[in-house]
Amino acid sequence: MAASPEELTVTWEEDGIEVIKELDKRVLSKGAWTTILFRYQDWNRSKEEYSGDKYTIRRYQKRNGQYQQKSKFNISSRDQAQQIVDALNEWLKD
Repeated sequence: MAASPEELTVTWEEDGIEVIKELDKRVLSKGAWTTILFRYQDWNRSKEEYSGDKYTIRRYQKRNGQYQQKSKFNISSRDQAQQIVDALNEWLKD
């Protein structure tokens, strides 16, 4: 368990293989509820290579000094990520 947002990660290892490789993260909010946007890649065992970039937004709640994941939203493709960016840019113009 992590005690600070900087320690939170989506990196995951199984049988000595990093099956989820975190590439970057942005802490969007801190406090009792913390929101983090992660950029990562999945390991494809059959192809023995990493996927293209993927993105996930995770919400954590701090309880008893430790962060616990409470929810997540996976952005399923680069196209979906771009649609989110476009919508936010349009809304933020106002």
